[in-house]
Amino acid sequence: MNVRFTGRSAFLVFWDIFATYLALTLSSYGTRQADSILVSTDVLFSFGLLAIINVATFLAFRLYNNLWEYASTDELVQLTLATILSIFVGAVIHYVAGVRLPIRVYFLAWVLFLFFAGGARFAFRFLHKGKDAVSARPVKSSLKRTLVVGAGETGSLTIKRMTRGDYSMQGYPVAAVDDDPQKLGQRIHGVKVAGSTDDILELVKRLQIEQIVVAIPSADAPERRRIYDICLHTNCHLLTLPNVRDLRMDELDDVRLRDVELTDLLSREEIVLNTRLVSGYLAGKTVLITGGGGSIGSELARQICAVAPKQVIIFDIYENTAYELELELKQKYDDIDIRVEIGSIRDTERLEDLFANYRPNVVFHAAAHKHVPLMEANPREAVLNNVFGTLFVARMADAYKASNFIYISTDKAVNPTSVMGATKRMGEMIVQYFAHSSKTCFAAVRFGNVLGSHGSVIPMFKRQIAEGGPVTVTHPEITRYFMTIPEASRLVVQAGGMAKGGEIFILDMGEQVKIIDLATNLIRLSGLVPGKDIQIKYVGLRKGEKLYEELLMDSETTLPTSIKNIMVSVGDKVSQVEVAAKLARLESVLENKADEVKVCLQEQIPTYHPDLNATDDKSQDA
Repeated sequence: MNVRFTGRSAFLVFWDIFATYLALTLSSYGTRQADSILVSTDVLFSFGLLAIINVATFLAFRLYNNLWEYASTDELVQLTLATILSIFVGAVIHYVAGVRLPIRVYFLAWVLFLFFAGGARFAFRFLHKGKDAVSARPVKSSLKRTLVVGAGETGSLTIKRMTRGDYSMQGYPVAAVDDDPQKLGQRIHGVKVAGSTDDILELVKRLQIEQIVVAIPSADAPERRRIYDICLHTNCHLLTLPNVRDLRMDELDDVRLRDVELTDLLSREEIVLNTRLVSGYLAGKTVLITGGGGSIGSELARQICAVAPKQVIIFDIYENTAYELELELKQKYDDIDIRVEIGSIRDTERLEDLFANYRPNVVFHAAAHKHVPLMEANPREAVLNNVFGTLFVARMADAYKASNFIYISTDKAVNPTSVMGATKRMGEMIVQYFAHSSKTCFAAVRFGNVLGSHGSVIPMFKRQIAEGGPVTVTHPEITRYFMTIPEASRLVVQAGGMAKGGEIFILDMGEQVKIIDLATNLIRLSGLVPGKDIQIKYVGLRKGEKLYEELLMDSETTLPTSIKNIMVSVGDKVSQVEVAAKLARLESVLENKADEVKVCLQEQIPTYHPDLNATDDKSQDA
């Protein structure tokens, strides 16, 4: 029953036992049956039997774990049903045991017991409200004047806890807004619903609002984005909190306000992992993740562990993040065999040893050099790692008969203009090469920039803001597709469950986002004013960088899949002979100069036009 006995729980158990005896005794007198019922010590046993049944029923209904400070009519209904069931079961057991009590005794005992048991529980609520009313709370002037967006359950909880002076929800609620016209003018815990979301700017100015709490987590993504856009133009501190409907009663006191993050501003709903789809090929299996210590690789490990594999092998050349991930996963998933192996995907002997020892069923290939400017200056390393490293891992998966191989690609592989993009496009070709002949199911997943990943633009912007600026943006019109790390990882995991062999899966990521908008929103989320507190400086496009990204090659089209917002590309397939020739030609120039490697890469990927003699060594990746 998952009952946690606290001091309060023990008190309620003893109280319910006492209340049972008291209710039955009083009902005996109340129905004038005391002379026939309370005549022997046997009555203690029969009453005790009813007390045990009452306690057992309340345990089944989990009436000893509720936070009665927040009890409502739902808890009252639950309590009523539990007492009706317990008195009925008790009467039946009494009858079977030969105890004969008049029905009116049972009925009056039920009424009294409901009163005693309910009274004790709801006393916690009234005592708690009384304590709130007299408890010392901070002076209003010391709290930020707060506007609460949303007058539903979450907004009501926010206002209530603020008015109580809750430390985890600090603020002085001045007004609320809601788009439901029936709530306009109503009051929530004394706070007036003063308008709709369209009135936010006017209310902030008129009421001198310093802080806005967005308490509408159940709203869809476009609506939240619209409201956030309004709030971002107020220069108020912007906060939010989770949906209280998604929380258990005992979690309500732990709900805390948090700063609105850039991920909250995505204009679409995040993809949720379809556990049923992925459990078939991952549950009980041995899973290898190359680059497992990286941003995507580590989140992949977390998502995969949630569907109960037998073993997860994290393979990475960088030991620090891999070690931290190992500790995290072992603490959370003690029933899964989690291993960390250190090595390079370019080391064929190390790969051979890895596959021979573990014989993984599923391989997620996330290891890669990904920074565009760095790879422009180091094309040989990019080719060795992203092309031949991928080739070596794919060969091992094929040789050791893995069931699935999922390659993580990027939108920069589409009509690539950089070394990194061209090498990732070659990786997609390698996947299609093996898909033609291998019994292993090879597939690729292509997605855009990942918010918050190592070396991405967001951490750099945050660092620049913390240092007082300026925030550097390459071009005022540059745009990118964005997704969160968990979302990218879910896409990769689900692709493996849908793959038949040779597909390139693509996420419909909505509209591209202007990098200048990201920079501006980050500054505003920090409580600062763009152009006043923090300057924005344009530094020009870097070598190999596109003004905008694409998800499809010119010759590709897409087909829908069983998962909403996930598509599969159609077209632009390459033959095994063609891929083999491209790999042989690239291998022949690996010892040559950087520009020669780039020229050769262009021969294999015609859309790539190399910037020769590239010396840009910036590491920002947009």
